[in-house]
Amino acid sequence: MSNYTQSIEKLIELLTKFPGIGRRSAERIVDYILDAPKEQIKSLSEAIISAKENVRLCKKCHNLSEQELCRICQDSRRKKNIVCVVEKPNDVSAIEKSGYFDGVYHVLMGSISPLEGKGPNDLKIESLMKRIKEDNITEIIIATDADTEGETTALYLVKIIKPLGIKVTRIGLGLPVGSNLEYADSATLTKALQSRRDI
Repeated sequence: MSNYTQSIEKLIELLTKFPGIGRRSAERIVDYILDAPKEQIKSLSEAIISAKENVRLCKKCHNLSEQELCRICQDSRRKKNIVCVVEKPNDVSAIEKSGYFDGVYHVLMGSISPLEGKGPNDLKIESLMKRIKEDNITEIIIATDADTEGETTALYLVKIIKPLGIKVTRIGLGLPVGSNLEYADSATLTKALQSRRDI
């Protein structure tokens, strides 16, 4: 039987639903919440609600945004003819931290995973094909994860994009097989982008 009050137990239970948060971590977070000034916790809860209500997907690239177009799609200094295709919005953040890439992105919102019942139609591939046809795209950089699902997705994209006569490259050296892009450091991602190869 728990030594905690009903409201604390409920909070612990909800916190354990977050990725990477086990019961012990949730208990430490609750301790912090109870010790912190009320205004600080109120600001935190307001920030969570604001993010949930205001953040949406960019109409063009599907990155996270609070406007119709994300800040990268709006940036006139970016090379709009080079598109880096990634699986998740977190991957955009990871590549941006490298400071190397000056093109734009396309977020697929996942990868092809037959075991999870996720096929090409479940991803934002149709809007990518539309962009290729309408936006004078000269190069697609495939930066999906180096795991089985990411490689399957990359192969599928090559199969449908290559016949259009567009240059298709894959990020190269530095990313271990089976790893996730969002966990790679900036130097590794810079090297991977520099050493991308035609496929």
